Amino acid sequence: MHPVLHLSLFKTSGHKSGKEEITIKMATMVGTSFSSLALSSTATATSFTSRKEHKAPFGALNSSWKAPLLQHHSRLSPSIARAQSRPTWLPGLDPPPYLDGTLAGDFGFDPLGLGEDPESLRWYVQAELVHARFAMAGVAGILFTDLLRVTGARHLPVWYEAGAIKYEIANTETLFIVQLLLMGYAETKRYMDYKSPGSQAEEGSFFGLEGALEGLEPGYPGGPLLNPLGLAKDIKNAHDWKLKEIKNGRLAMVAMLGIFVQANVTHAGPISNLIDHLSDPWHTTIVQTLSNSF
Repeated sequence: MHPVLHLSLFKTSGHKSGKEEITIKMATMVGTSFSSLALSSTATATSFTSRKEHKAPFGALNSSWKAPLLQHHSRLSPSIARAQSRPTWLPGLDPPPYLDGTLAGDFGFDPLGLGEDPESLRWYVQAELVHARFAMAGVAGILFTDLLRVTGARHLPVWYEAGAIKYEIANTETLFIVQLLLMGYAETKRYMDYKSPGSQAEEGSFFGLEGALEGLEPGYPGGPLLNPLGLAKDIKNAHDWKLKEIKNGRLAMVAMLGIFVQANVTHAGPISNLIDHLSDPWHTTIVQTLSNSF
């Protein structure tokens, strides 16, 4: 029991009857069981200085403490309110305070605390977005070319051997240098826009293609070239589109990891693996495949 509250109660009680003193002690013991009274005990003690207040029933005392208790609890637990108001990656888990739900796809997942620094969090958001887009393009390309290969529509190598093939349009060294220059230039421009948002939309900064790209915000270029359907012209209010993109991107990253492991174990493409499974679904599964690989 708080010492100020104890002193005030028994100093003002004087020579009371045994029944009245027991009533005061019971109210005090019940009241002080709440942790919030530690911050407001002095104010609570002064409310018991009159003889009339000592005779108040317990229900009145409880109701007088209810409001400050709830207010104090809400001040100390803002993360609990956030966890209840939005979904988290693990139900019932309180998200860290720096993940407040404003980012697209924010479900409070950061077990290593990598996003505690605001500048690092900003960089990780952009990095995840770029990796998600590369993964979506990679999965789509692998599935499409593997489908053409398996059906015999085109004579193509399996996807993990495509880099070793010599193409008719140019040799491997030429293709590598062209890709290095083009992607290097694009990635440099993206980084410059990340460091100084809007700087790459100035006239003449992108071979005169600024209008065709029409950068919306860092990580979200637009215009007729990269957003021909105009799905998210109002990028500030395009939270649903951002959420759909990052969800599909995360799924693609997991799928890409699965394709890597699958190719290493089976030495075949994903379409070939799917056909093998459908031809004998009870015996050609991940369990048998992994057990045979050891």
